[in-house]
Amino acid sequence: MRSQSLRTRRSLLDLNDLSGPELEYIFERTAAFEKKLPKRDMLSGIAVLNLFFEHSTRTITSFTLAEKRLGADVISLSPRDTSLAKGETIEDSAITLAAMGVNVIVVRHSEPGFPDRLALAFDGHVINAGDGPRAHPTQALLDIYTLREEFGSLKDRNIAIVGDIVHSRVAHSNIEGLKGLGAHITLVGPPRFLPDSFAGEGVRIERDLDKALPESDAIILLRIQRERFSDGPQSISDEEYVRDYRLDGQRLAKLKEQTIVLHPGPYNRGMELADDVLIYAGWRYAKQVRHGVYVRMALLDFLVNGNRRSR
Repeated sequence: MRSQSLRTRRSLLDLNDLSGPELEYIFERTAAFEKKLPKRDMLSGIAVLNLFFEHSTRTITSFTLAEKRLGADVISLSPRDTSLAKGETIEDSAITLAAMGVNVIVVRHSEPGFPDRLALAFDGHVINAGDGPRAHPTQALLDIYTLREEFGSLKDRNIAIVGDIVHSRVAHSNIEGLKGLGAHITLVGPPRFLPDSFAGEGVRIERDLDKALPESDAIILLRIQRERFSDGPQSISDEEYVRDYRLDGQRLAKLKEQTIVLHPGPYNRGMELADDVLIYAGWRYAKQVRHGVYVRMALLDFLVNGNRRSR
């Protein structure tokens, strides 16, 4: 687990902030919340701030619904609403917000490590809702929950992650989480989006998508994140990417009957997937989105109220 020695409260900055038993507890609570919503008092009197410096539809809506269903006092700020534009540091903002009685900050930022800086200065709980290309732990939690719902144990399951790995915070957190659960991970993509350095114990690289498909129990598709191309132009054309890495009807036919397909969203029709995928029996995008609300409810409950199995 990541060291908590400099923090006054538990935070979630990436999946290695959670032990195996804590992860199991969060998934148990997720399943319980899906079966029956709790009374809206679990976060009564708790002020939760959603602080998103990047655009979001799924994540901010999911967190807002989760917070309100638990009875929290919900505040949302955009970058123009903060004093950071006036020169205030994030550390000073954290002191101010804590003094006002904010208990939890859910933050998304383009700077890798920004939530870590916030967590070190904030006397409360920080949840990383995505920091640059580095990590997106709650998306990984709901992805893994969706996979576990499908397969039970993920030990020795073959999971392929396809696309722009290097720029994907979702991929980074999923690799971290899936390795810890004993899954075999195959990363698929061109060298521009998937450097050889990603290979390691439990993780292999495959350049040929068609070779990876027949052995995969699940495929996680990723979009090309052009907004993060700060280190040079794309070295593969859209036409080449579609030809080599798009999942379409012909490639779906190569999958095992029980293989499922996931996508963290937003997905780009015609690029990483064809419309055939959207009517494929194993397409699980809607389930992922639905699970996201309950996973985030369970995480908020865990961070604020602790691991109380007697509840």
